[in-house]
Amino acid sequence: MSKLIKQLEMDALKGTFEKVHDLVVLSISGLNCQADNSLRLSLRKKNIRLQVVKNSLTRRIFDELGLKVGADSGFWTGSTVMAYGAGSLAELSRALDGELKELVKKNAKLKDAVKIKGAICEGQEISFDRALKMPTRAEAIARVISLALTPASRLLGQIKAPASRVAAQIKTLSEKSADAATPPAA
Repeated sequence: MSKLIKQLEMDALKGTFEKVHDLVVLSISGLNCQADNSLRLSLRKKNIRLQVVKNSLTRRIFDELGLKVGADSGFWTGSTVMAYGAGSLAELSRALDGELKELVKKNAKLKDAVKIKGAICEGQEISFDRALKMPTRAEAIARVISLALTPASRLLGQIKAPASRVAAQIKTLSEKSADAATPPAA
């Protein structure tokens, strides 16, 4: 391959992955064209793209972009497919996991055709299992809001409790005095 062609490929890869910080790295082998097309189509509907990459060129581009994946990483062995898109790594991982399970459910022979090597989150290499357990952006925001509101609700409970006790005692006293003021029926 000439240097010019390699440079063109590296420029294309750089343009593709320049703004991508969350990826899932796969190895696809033995997948027939119908299953591959079906997988890509269903992922495209979820705004997820798959791209087969040349390991040596991609490793160079990732170094330039600051994605910290070592040269001795298992990501660079065998065929490599990068999955990217969706709103967060958690959404990407869950969608990919669900689609792969559907693919295997349709055809059990394809169980070993797709192997997940791992994930890259904000430039750091992590395991796919960890990526699956990460919260989505919406879940993380909800958790932060919940954590912020918990002390406030406790504080309101502490402030409100003595006042409600006093109000209950006043009501009880007023009911007793109203009962004492009414004469008994003869």
